[in-house]
Amino acid sequence: QVQLVESGGGLVQAGGSLRLSCAASGRTFSSYTMAWFRQAPGKEREFVAGITRSGSSTYYVDSVKGRFTISRDNAKNTVYLQMNSLKPEDTAAYYCAASRNWVVVSTQGAYDYWGQGTQVTVSS
Repeated sequence: QVQLVESGGGLVQAGGSLRLSCAASGRTFSSYTMAWFRQAPGKEREFVAGITRSGSSTYYVDSVKGRFTISRDNAKNTVYLQMNSLKPEDTAAYYCAASRNWVVVSTQGAYDYWGQGTQVTVSS
């Protein structure tokens, strides 16, 4: 069982930055592929970024490439999402998720554990 707790959300002006953190319980964090998803009001939850177990490979949805960076610290059982050059369309609840899969996939069903989410609001 893995418990995930996100933090770092908030209100920021367009062009600003935020860093989300997701702390995981348990001693097997490095056994999970990790990802960030987001869900805006009235929209489906979408994949934002993913990172392999070792952190050697990362993947992003096209709309955040060059602006967001996912990273992880397996010693601290934490995954991060650095978000720069934020836009109003980035406004959403952001969720971290853990998967036992070896590879990063963008499908929600592939993820075994989810956090409660943290709200990011970008004002214009």
